[in-house]
Amino acid sequence: MIASDVDGTLLGPSESLSARTIATVRRVVDAGVPFVLASGRPPRWIAPIARPLELTGYAVCANGAVLYDCGAEEIVEVHGLLEPALLHDIASALDKALPGCRLASERVATGAVDHDMRNFVIEPDYHNPWGDGEGRTGPRAEVLGHPAIKLLVSHRGMTSEEMASAVNSLFDRDVDVTYSSSGGLVEIAAHGITKATGLADVAARFEVPADRVIAFGDMPNDVEMLSWAGHGVAMANGHQQVLDVADEVTGPAGDDGVAQVLERWF
Repeated sequence: MIASDVDGTLLGPSESLSARTIATVRRVVDAGVPFVLASGRPPRWIAPIARPLELTGYAVCANGAVLYDCGAEEIVEVHGLLEPALLHDIASALDKALPGCRLASERVATGAVDHDMRNFVIEPDYHNPWGDGEGRTGPRAEVLGHPAIKLLVSHRGMTSEEMASAVNSLFDRDVDVTYSSSGGLVEIAAHGITKATGLADVAARFEVPADRVIAFGDMPNDVEMLSWAGHGVAMANGHQQVLDVADEVTGPAGDDGVAQVLERWF
């Protein structure tokens, strides 16, 4: 089984799939090998990647919280919901550790994906490093008022690394903190929910042992996945935490680093 992160891994600086990467992934699929997207992205951001790659199997979304069927465009399972009481406790701690931070929550339910984004709720002045303009703006009470698969925290005056350092010790393992961009955004999810746990579920469905999995990634939210897989591959453009746990370092995403490795076999 092949598993790959999306942003910074399959997608380079142009944020588009190259012809070489598309052709390589299609050869993997044609050979009957499952190719699983494993991303921090919510399910609604998966179809634009899955369709050109002709992926109809599973994708692990929201850093392991959601299992998504690419072919049916449906959510199969949801894991590790953060309940409103916990969300309010987290928000109170964040206000002390990161004054001026802004919050957003991602919600999902099993079944067809909600493409009109009613389930992504943001505070005013919440900043998305991938581009603002997405989400339904509401007061903090609305952001925190329903179970969520993850809480997103933005701060315009800090890097993601600085934010993670400030909040990692706050929650006594009730939740986990990670990030997939350096642009002032961290993501908080239920403790123990990672891309690795999501991929373990997919691997079990295909009866593939972990040592027969190759995984690609570039940011701290990929560390558990690369450590779990039999062969973890870091992108040359990756974060040092990822480089430290990888079995191999390939070329950067902009030079088709995923394809460089997979072309040995496909």
